Amino acid sequence: MAIAENISQTKQQIAQLEQAYQRAEHSVALLAVSKTKPISAIEEAYAQGQRMFGENYVQEAADKSQKLAHLTDIEWHFIGPIQSNKTRTVAESMNWVHTLDREKIATRLSEQRPADLPALNVCIQVNISGEASKSGILLTELDTLVEIVNNQPNLILRGLMAIPAPQTSLEDQLATYKPLYQAYQALAEKYDTIDTLSIGMSGDMEAAIASGSSMVRIGTAIFGARDYT
Repeated sequence: MAIAENISQTKQQIAQLEQAYQRAEHSVALLAVSKTKPISAIEEAYAQGQRMFGENYVQEAADKSQKLAHLTDIEWHFIGPIQSNKTRTVAESMNWVHTLDREKIATRLSEQRPADLPALNVCIQVNISGEASKSGILLTELDTLVEIVNNQPNLILRGLMAIPAPQTSLEDQLATYKPLYQAYQALAEKYDTIDTLSIGMSGDMEAAIASGSSMVRIGTAIFGARDYT
């Protein structure tokens, strides 16, 4: 029952933060990060009404989506880095990609998306803290990649995603997210498909929801730190 209780508590926390920061009720979706967790844990979360699951590793994500294909309303979100030789697997098995950050990957995902599947929902990953070790583009490069993605016939640009450098204070977290939210707002005003700001994990969920997040990515708080057997 731990997973059920954890989902309930996490959703309650999201609802409280929505209210605290004058966000609309149910405007922030919960993406359960299920990487390294077994099928049984995902099935337990599904039984509690969770439908959106995030995976970081391509083959693991594909295997899980295949094994749970009978649960037709699951949404699989890929939230890890994508190498060009893995794009076909992602294109064939995922509903969403949050980590799009270069033209080559966008082109390959579109070309390799099966014709019998709807267009792949994508978010552009922004390196909001400018960390050399982290994936994502700089905000100054955003307009160029947006145009490229919008020209791909089998991709739908839904929004932006970021994983900022850890900050210890809420004030610093809010300051980091501010330019990202401004860029997101500008995109949403220009394109009808833009409705997703994928920011916020366990350590900065409050700042993310205060900063306009529409989807928080939570793993350990739902599934626990240990590996299931």
